[in-house]
Amino acid sequence: MISYGFIYALAPTLVVIGALTLLMLTFSKNLSTKHFSFIAVGFLFVALIIQLILFNSITSSGYLFETIFNKMFVIDKFSLLFDILFLSGAMFTLLINTHYFKSRDYYDGEFFALLLLSVFGMMMLAHANELITAFIALEVASISVYILVGYNKHNIKSSEAMLKYIVLGALAGTFFILGSALVYGSVGSTHLGDIFTFIQSNQTADLTLLIIGLFFILVTILFKIGAVPFHSWVVDVYHGAPFPVTMFMAATFKIAIFALLLRLYLVDFTPFYDIFSIIIQIVAVLTLVGGSFLAISQTNLKRMLAGSSIVHGGYLLIALSSVGLGASFAAPAIVFYLISYFISAVGAFGILSFLASDQKKRLTFEHFKGFAHERPYMAAMMSIFMLSLAGFPSTIGFLGKFYIFLSAIESGQIFLAGLGITIAFISIYYYFKLIALMYFYPSNSSQEKFPIAITSVVIVLMAVLTIWGGLGTGLVSFLPGADGLIQVAQESIEQIAK
Repeated sequence: MISYGFIYALAPTLVVIGALTLLMLTFSKNLSTKHFSFIAVGFLFVALIIQLILFNSITSSGYLFETIFNKMFVIDKFSLLFDILFLSGAMFTLLINTHYFKSRDYYDGEFFALLLLSVFGMMMLAHANELITAFIALEVASISVYILVGYNKHNIKSSEAMLKYIVLGALAGTFFILGSALVYGSVGSTHLGDIFTFIQSNQTADLTLLIIGLFFILVTILFKIGAVPFHSWVVDVYHGAPFPVTMFMAATFKIAIFALLLRLYLVDFTPFYDIFSIIIQIVAVLTLVGGSFLAISQTNLKRMLAGSSIVHGGYLLIALSSVGLGASFAAPAIVFYLISYFISAVGAFGILSFLASDQKKRLTFEHFKGFAHERPYMAAMMSIFMLSLAGFPSTIGFLGKFYIFLSAIESGQIFLAGLGITIAFISIYYYFKLIALMYFYPSNSSQEKFPIAITSVVIVLMAVLTIWGGLGTGLVSFLPGADGLIQVAQESIEQIAK
């Protein structure tokens, strides 16, 4: 593993080189936003190919340059799988917003460089095997996103969202560093393996200080995923941020936070499952109920999707609490749900960003009255994404929720499973409301042609993946589908457990 360290470091290094290249090219007057976007996609694509090759070839876990970094960065299928998700998420975010970038003249190389730097921070986060390293990686990813939220200096809402996010994000970050200090004071190390070994060797000792430290770290993570009661920033920040950034935060950045949470929960939190499972259960209930009220009360689609993203975080917390109660299927269910939500959210936000590029902006439910008569293909794909987010059968979102509820039942959390199913039924209201407005109301505009462009092609791809994830394995057994994704998730989780 050590002799091949430079290969494992190649993809993250390429992402950083891409960011620096874009920064230098910003001064060129001959390059347009389209050129900057394609350059960023090129670096991401090459890094993605490298990680795919490594994922298929790696057979055991190890450390990146162990003698240099002192086991700070771990290399395993788990971290490589999340690398693939980060790179794919950033790539699809850029491609699906190609039409949006064309209509905005303020996006330059700096914007795409910041996005790549955020991806680099996420990759560090997935590989982090030490708390201070994880904190630095989290801040690298977060600070880049803070700036991206307020990148449009001419939009007051963007500036307000950025300020709110920075202040609250900085406050949440202090809990992580304070928790790490308490853990170090108790254990004498911040390496995840050392923390677990210390707990196993001192089970009869007073570990209150260590538990408090881990709780503070958990507070930071719960803030980053927008769990109730740490959710006050979500709707306003998602609304104020540009569409590409909102999409990037809702899908890719949330995946990065769960990469850290899963590694911590499967390693250091293991001896304290009886304590933290109760905390996670309470937060899951609050998040599901609170997020539902937020989503139902919104008239703006962007804000509705922001509220619904909180609800989806609640579903993931159900599976996380199931991990602590012995459900063997819970951790893979989290990975699968992250993938299913990513596909559906990217597609939905992609359509909204595409429509935001036009002169006639569609931001509220009322703007979508009769939309199916104007853009029947777009309406059909938006319906697919809404059905998937609602957990309708034959979509990848349905299987995601099915696996979550299955893990809850396996762990004996019948109440949480029942609450999750109830909340899923409630979500039908705000998802199906959009579908009803699109199809059951007349339109004053004439039908428009379906544009053949990069943005529309990626939207179609997301729609196909949404349906294929729900039906693919049953239709064509020799092609990868949901079963293949679950198997990959299980393999990655098993390797981290070792």
